[in-house]
This record gives sequence, structure tokens and C-alpha cells, in this order.
Amino acid sequence: MNRREYLAALGAASTAAVAGCTSGDGTPSGDAPFEHPGTLEETFVANGDYPDDDDPADGYPPSFPDPPAAPEVDDDALETISVNDETVRLLPIDDAIAWFRRADARFVDARGLDQYTRSHLYGSVLSPAQQGSSGGGIEGWPADDRVVAYCGCPHHLSSVRAAGLQKAGFENVYVIDEGFYEWSDRAYPMAGTTFGDATAADVSEWFIDGEIDPAYAGSYAWAAVGRQYEAAPVGDDGRFSIHLRFTDVDAETPVQITTPAFTRTDPLGELADGTVQ
Repeated sequence: MNRREYLAALGAASTAAVAGCTSGDGTPSGDAPFEHPGTLEETFVANGDYPDDDDPADGYPPSFPDPPAAPEVDDDALETISVNDETVRLLPIDDAIAWFRRADARFVDARGLDQYTRSHLYGSVLSPAQQGSSGGGIEGWPADDRVVAYCGCPHHLSSVRAAGLQKAGFENVYVIDEGFYEWSDRAYPMAGTTFGDATAADVSEWFIDGEIDPAYAGSYAWAAVGRQYEAAPVGDDGRFSIHLRFTDVDAETPVQITTPAFTRTDPLGELADGTVQ
């Protein structure tokens, strides 16, 4: 597949205030300009020959030739999950790609900056999930615009971010049910610094299982390495399982685990061997 380079400085830096920095517990928090190809000092490549994205800060993909027909999405028929007292809609990836190629939605990456820089949906902006869905809205984006969030695992972080958008008054919010890696496996439009075999070789897949007081059911446990994040909900029995697909990590890499009951940092291999309590 053809690859073409485009300079990251495609647009002026945005002043929209949303989640973009990290707190002392390793999870995204606070207000900072969101990131996109126009604010990052990187040279990205696309995984195909796509139209130029003239406004990388708006979250819309560029206009593709020969767009598909609009999908018949019945909101009432979509599967939903409850996240931080919000009902979040799960959008099938086939509908997401149709909206994408029609530029019928804004797309938001709910992962960390390192993950976004490595590869993201072409035209999407970075607005990481925060604990408690406290990320709020995106300044300058009308609350009635359609917004589709995504993450990698496949919809834990994205559902947290979607709940935050809904708490801020956004009305038409969805998350891609199958997640970013299904998008990548299908070679749908992406931009970033690495694709293909190199990406697969550098990504490590780990599971961190843990248990806390069942009173915290419905809250989230978080894992952080640098600017890579993942999260998982705490079940009714107090158990959680965080599925990590991080780059440049091994068994010795320190990982910070944050739950409502405790925060600890240990080598990844130790955390993945047993139950974190």
C-alpha cells in the first residue's frame, strides 16, 4: 500500500481546553490543548494515498471520493454500556468507517499521547480519557455534533471519554465497539509514525488482573507507562482485568496501577503474575 509523508504542522495550534496532561497518579487529568497533527512536532505517514486534511484540529476526516451511502444506524438498537452514570452507545465498526468516509462525524482518540503519535485514525484528534469521566467537552465543537471516540482495548478508555463528553452536554456520542486494533487490522485510513510489521513487533500484550473491595464496583482501574494508558472496569465482585497493548515495554518496565483503593508501581512482569491487591 502506498505511503506518503505529510508534515505535522498542517494547522495552527488549537486553544480548545480538554484533557491532555497527566496527574500525579499517572492518569490523564487537568485542562490542556488537545493534540493533533498540527500541534505535534512529528512527521507522520499515512497508510494510504488519502486527501489532505486541511483542518486537523476539527476531528473530521477529509472528504473522500466516492463516499458510501449513509449507514442506517438505529440508536435504540445499538448495544450500550453504563459508564460513570452515563449510558454509552457502542457503534459497530462497519458503521464507523461509513461515517468516516463520508466525514459525517468527528473522531476522538481516547488513548495516551504516545499511542496516538504512533498511529491513529486519519483526521482524529487526541483527547485522553480521565478518571471519573471528568474530561468535559471540547471547546468550539457544537454539543449536537456527532462524535465518535475510540481506543484500543476495545472500548474501555473510549467509553470513559464518551461519558465525559455526555456529562458536558454532548448529545450524539458513540464509541467504536471493536476498537482501534480492528480498524488497524482492516487497514482503514490511519496516520502516525509506524505501521505494519514494525508496529506488531514492538507492541507487547499483557493482562493485569486485580481485586479490590466490591464496594468499588463500577469504578475503573488504570495502568500507565509514560504517556500510554489503559483502563478496565471493576466488576460486581471487585475484580478487574486490564488488557495492555503497549509499545516498548517488557517484564522489567515499571507500570503504575491506580484504583480507588490504592496506587502502586511495580515491574510489569510482577504485576502480570498473580492478582494485584
